[in-house]
Amino acid sequence: MLRIEKLTKRYGEKAAVDALSLHIAPGEICAFIGHNGAGKTTTIKACCGILNFDEGEIYINGSSIKSEALKCKAQIAYIPDNPELYEFMSGIKYLNFVADVFGVGKTEREERIAHYADVFGLTEDLAQPISAYSHGMKQKLAIISAWLHEPKLIIMDEPFVGLDPVAAHSLKTMMREHCDNGGAIFFSTHVLEVAEKLCDKVAIIRKGSLVVSGSMESVKGEDGLEAVFLELEEDNA
Repeated sequence: MLRIEKLTKRYGEKAAVDALSLHIAPGEICAFIGHNGAGKTTTIKACCGILNFDEGEIYINGSSIKSEALKCKAQIAYIPDNPELYEFMSGIKYLNFVADVFGVGKTEREERIAHYADVFGLTEDLAQPISAYSHGMKQKLAIISAWLHEPKLIIMDEPFVGLDPVAAHSLKTMMREHCDNGGAIFFSTHVLEVAEKLCDKVAIIRKGSLVVSGSMESVKGEDGLEAVFLELEEDNA
């Protein structure tokens, strides 16, 4: 579903991401973990076609993000770490705008909007301007918009930040259901406990290089993901 091959992105002489390779298959939820500045957001933006890169290749469902960008973007959804929405729109107008972009039919969009707005308790707020939303409400709206066109691959940067416990639980359920239906999810997080319980796969990045990746069970071992992450940080200090 997502295949990253020797991705390299430089800023001047500094390699923000250095020859990173990672494969995520249909049905897998993969957590992307690393300290601030490790290269997570750079990698994620490159996968979404937002950021050009210097070397390597990224494939979405077999298509190159470089040469077939529109085809790739039609199959993915991206949620940034800070939801940047059109605040002059109401919530419902924004969701209809996103549905228009991805060609979601009237019946399908109405059913999906009604369902997910109910899941996140936003139904009564959809008529309000997004400028009046709290950060958590904006995050919920961004999540709903990502699920609207039923993308094959969902890419998220710190999606749980700003969510209350009920909304976080709902998102975790949606993520598992999406992958059980043949989709894939690649997301960064600092919440290692959530990653350990939810994910099938994990990749840990440090200073732009992948230091370990594999199934969650094999990586976390007996000590748990937090212990492995801290040990890797100490070994590479």
